[in-house]
Amino acid sequence: MGSGSIRRSAGALFRGVLSAPRAKAGTFTDVPTTFSASTASTDPTAPNASATTGNAGRAARHGFPLRTVAALASSGLLATPLLAGTAHADPKAPKAPKPPAKMSQIGGDRLGTPGVQVAQTPGAPKLPGPDILTARSWIVSDAESGKVLAAKNAHWQLAPASTLKMLFADTVLPKFPKDQKHTVKPADLAGMGAGSSLVGIRENLSYSVHDLWLGVFLRSGNDAVHTLSAMNGGTKATVAQMQRHAKELNARDTHVVTPDGYDAPGQVSSAYDLSLFARSGLQNPDFREYCSTASAQFPGDKGKDGKRATFGIQNTNRLLSGDYDIKPYPGIAGVKNGSTTNAGSTFTGVAQRGDRKLLVTVMNPEKKEHNEAYREAAKLLDWGFAAADKVEPVGRLVGPLSEDDGSGAVSAKGKGKNGDRSAQAALDGAGAKSGAWTALGLTTGALALLGVVAFAVHRRWPLPELVRGRRPRK
Repeated sequence: MGSGSIRRSAGALFRGVLSAPRAKAGTFTDVPTTFSASTASTDPTAPNASATTGNAGRAARHGFPLRTVAALASSGLLATPLLAGTAHADPKAPKAPKPPAKMSQIGGDRLGTPGVQVAQTPGAPKLPGPDILTARSWIVSDAESGKVLAAKNAHWQLAPASTLKMLFADTVLPKFPKDQKHTVKPADLAGMGAGSSLVGIRENLSYSVHDLWLGVFLRSGNDAVHTLSAMNGGTKATVAQMQRHAKELNARDTHVVTPDGYDAPGQVSSAYDLSLFARSGLQNPDFREYCSTASAQFPGDKGKDGKRATFGIQNTNRLLSGDYDIKPYPGIAGVKNGSTTNAGSTFTGVAQRGDRKLLVTVMNPEKKEHNEAYREAAKLLDWGFAAADKVEPVGRLVGPLSEDDGSGAVSAKGKGKNGDRSAQAALDGAGAKSGAWTALGLTTGALALLGVVAFAVHRRWPLPELVRGRRPRK
């Protein structure tokens, strides 16, 4: 296949979700990827990145052939805590930090209360206990209506890792056409953190915008992020744009320092905000295409004949692409995973079962099992699909500032009066309003304030042609 070509999956969410093919031997062994582990971490409780050789040894002890272990080790697929084997807790390690006693109440006052929030009703399935759901923060919500079905410390400001790339994509992706070409300069790749995750971009070679976004979403490539940031006016300008966009989305827990999510002092987000980023981004068909792509061919070096070689890359979202110890989640369609020293493992995912579309975000499981963030996300999705019509919502994913008209109802035109002031007044109340929009761009409805009578506006979003099976542009 040519540069940037993709394969599709049979996921339920889209007609033509992109999936991993049966790879030939060695397909993914030449992907130059490393773990983004900050050497400047100041979090004494954060997990350390395991050495590749240690992870390979663990994989071998699990009974995998040495050839397989060597291939995984060389490709970096065993190099991150997110994909690594079980890490044993240090009995002398400090106790895990506690969430603040008071957090943001955007989306409802219960979301600002520490601990698990769920409005269990008779006949509703029981939420898995703390021995199963060990993440410091998590949230499961209806992607279309914005109803929060359950949450734990939803507004706790934590290091986001590469899940912050969802905000980067939602901010920058609309600015450049897919077929635009860019020749990478040395300065484009300057400033990446030591040990950054890479897709393998080379200086003085040309890449399409389509290629670069595949690198961002599939391999979480910081080199792709920095290249796109350079095209966008530089890292500083991009960070400023991301921060403004976060404010417009009412993501008030987020402070952006780097565009790629690499650990940096003061860089934080929350499970609530990450869900807002996913919900906003998923309205863009290009965002949906990239986050649902499980495997692709990426441009490599030029050969002696002047032609570009390609190599295979696979999405590190294991609920989408699977792993040796976890299967793809039925109906999964993205969105983004991450792992750094400070953040631990983080993950936001969207899945569909029947007509129901759910979003889930998990941040930093205390249990350091292999693929634990995905396992806990899958447990939350299973519970959410079973409980969606049987539990009362504990909050809402709110809409952006531009949808507030100052009356407490959502404007049918999606434009607000008195913008920031009126929206913030509503959001700071006991029951914040939701936005009249959908994560998946299919159907939408503005929901009433929690405990307060408000108007509802329903708006239909047609299914984009792209997800009906049209082959994406190269």
